[in-house]
Amino acid sequence: MKLPPTNAPNAQRWLADEKKSPSAGRRRLPLRRAFTLIEIMVSIVIFSIVVAAICSTLILVIRATEVGRVASERAQRQRVVMSTIENSLMCIQSFQVSPQYYSFIVQNGDQPVLSFAARLPAVFPRNGKFFNPDFGRDFRLRRVTFTLEPGPDRQNNLVLRQKPILMDMDPGEQSEPLILAQNVKSFAIECWDTNQFDWVTEWDNTNSIPPMVLVQLVLNGDNNDNSSEADSQRTITRAFSLPSTMMPTVVQMGIGGGRPPGGLSLPVP
Repeated sequence: MKLPPTNAPNAQRWLADEKKSPSAGRRRLPLRRAFTLIEIMVSIVIFSIVVAAICSTLILVIRATEVGRVASERAQRQRVVMSTIENSLMCIQSFQVSPQYYSFIVQNGDQPVLSFAARLPAVFPRNGKFFNPDFGRDFRLRRVTFTLEPGPDRQNNLVLRQKPILMDMDPGEQSEPLILAQNVKSFAIECWDTNQFDWVTEWDNTNSIPPMVLVQLVLNGDNNDNSSEADSQRTITRAFSLPSTMMPTVVQMGIGGGRPPGGLSLPVP
């Protein structure tokens, strides 16, 4: 390395020459460092941890979404079933003069059955099959039957069958009933007995209508959890107070010239 001269004029000229030389700029550049292998490996590990955390969060979100979807579908099935049963029970009709058509049937056990006659509203399922003024069909008064039957996948289904009150059930309704709920664990019906002041599982007096009906529906879950907490989340119980009673024969047909005992007027049907 050349040393600068000692006198001032020569030193200034030497500094000027050094600045103009091609090697002067190269000497002033800083040294450049490259990434080492250890730094690259540490970066890869940190990136892998971040990607794993993102994937775990995404899996948890997908599982939570699936659980919410299953719970929403189960709640929707329960609402549809209970709404259908309620709409039919609120329109129940019964006449003492024709018990063979208006009998109230309740059966529990392995094959529960709930069957009665009702004048069904227009929003009832499959109403267009039985009521269509354009084709001369007016069978709003029908017998509805709710039963729990095994399905093709070895799961019990709650099905609904209907028929006009004075007609036999057609083969299509018999072979292809309306499936209200699939994968049903149990379907139980209880009636309020005014003599015992308690709920009973069997209604022996089919010629009368109970004042209240208790319906319990339990749906199976998609997991194998048989705990009581899981069953409580899949169970829905509703009590319905029936708005009508059986029409007695004396009111329906009348006696003594169409007037009931006591000189009272017959009510308008």
